[in-house]
Amino acid sequence: MLSLFLFQNYRLFQIFKYKIFNRYAAEFKHAYSYINLKQVTVLSTVLLTIAIGVRLTSFFYHDELMSLPMLQQYNILNWVQIIGSIFFLIISSLALNAKSWKTHHRNLLVIGFCLFLLTSSFTVSYLFSLENPKNTLTIFLTGIVAVCVFFALELAEITIISAYIILLFVAAMIIPEISGQQKLLNVIMSGVLAFFLYACSRYSYYFKAEQFVKVKELEEKNKEVVELNQQKGEILGFVAHDLRNPLNNIEALSQIMIEDGKEDAELELILSSARQAKSIINDLIEVIQHDKIPFNTLATDLVVLIQEICANWQANVNPERKINFKASEQKLIASINTSKFTRAIDNLIGNGIKFSNTNTPIEISLIKKENTYELSIADQGIGIPEDLRAMLFDQFSKAGRTGLNGEKSIGLGLHISKNIIEMHGCQLSLESEENKGTIFRISGSLC
Repeated sequence: MLSLFLFQNYRLFQIFKYKIFNRYAAEFKHAYSYINLKQVTVLSTVLLTIAIGVRLTSFFYHDELMSLPMLQQYNILNWVQIIGSIFFLIISSLALNAKSWKTHHRNLLVIGFCLFLLTSSFTVSYLFSLENPKNTLTIFLTGIVAVCVFFALELAEITIISAYIILLFVAAMIIPEISGQQKLLNVIMSGVLAFFLYACSRYSYYFKAEQFVKVKELEEKNKEVVELNQQKGEILGFVAHDLRNPLNNIEALSQIMIEDGKEDAELELILSSARQAKSIINDLIEVIQHDKIPFNTLATDLVVLIQEICANWQANVNPERKINFKASEQKLIASINTSKFTRAIDNLIGNGIKFSNTNTPIEISLIKKENTYELSIADQGIGIPEDLRAMLFDQFSKAGRTGLNGEKSIGLGLHISKNIIEMHGCQLSLESEENKGTIFRISGSLC
């Protein structure tokens, strides 16, 4: 228990003399010189409003105020508050926009305002207490709290301001005709208030500085993450491009050999594997280049485009597999990016083929609904479990599964499709039931 008590007191002492890390010290001082200056603008506006309000009140309650003790002093103090508030409001507003002001210039203005605020609040308490300030400290404590809460003051600055409080009390004891004991009590009270101001200000400074350091460290970490992601994307792009060329050669040579009549199971496997690998590489390249390639659209006949996509798939899949397409209209025009939209549809059709048996068809339909269209791609495959649907469209999704023929997935195809569809201002949704199939629906606007 004793060691814990000593440790807590040691930490308290450390906070009293706390200084921000040298690495961020200059940046913190520069940033908070502006923040403190904004607080001067706010507080001087508040003080000016209160002082003017008091001045206006005197017109409505003139007779009542005439009997108030030390009315002349109150009147002078009120004008000092009005003039001082206007001065600091104007100067602080100009300093915020002036490039010629240095950090130490702004800090001097802040210190000046703190001294003005404390002097003003002390004088009010001094007059209310009939020149014995220890009797009524409410207004003065308000000024002290304002300085502690609103400003982040350096160690030297708050030391000067704390010493100024003691000087205020000492100077105030010259005028009143009170006993030496009362004067001593006021001086003791000034020491207590000076310590209170110092301690609270140090706590406020500590927490503001620690928060600033954490934010700066977080910004640096975020910058590192962005740089690492950029480097990762560049490396991945180089690898993908370099791998795609030999895979294109393998695919072309395999296709030529098959067309020459050299039917062989191993050759079919080579061709299939090359196409799968190329599809994965194309997905990676799509993700890398997502924000780098301009997205341009053109009025396109969706019926013709989907027919071409289906014909291309039918020519490259097992003859037992049927890719059926039907449209409610002979012509449907929509504004799309043909290459990207084709890629999205290819991914959805490929997903249906991957997770359904060869002897089941892929049904594609295009329907017009007033000024919109609905494109659906349905399969009769294994469906999607309910617990995987929420993460199905995530990048590198954990919902990625091995196809019925062992096709690998890295969880990018559906993510890419959803992004492309949403870039067109359309929506992609799905309906699925395990062992009964899946339907992907695209809803978009017609031209």
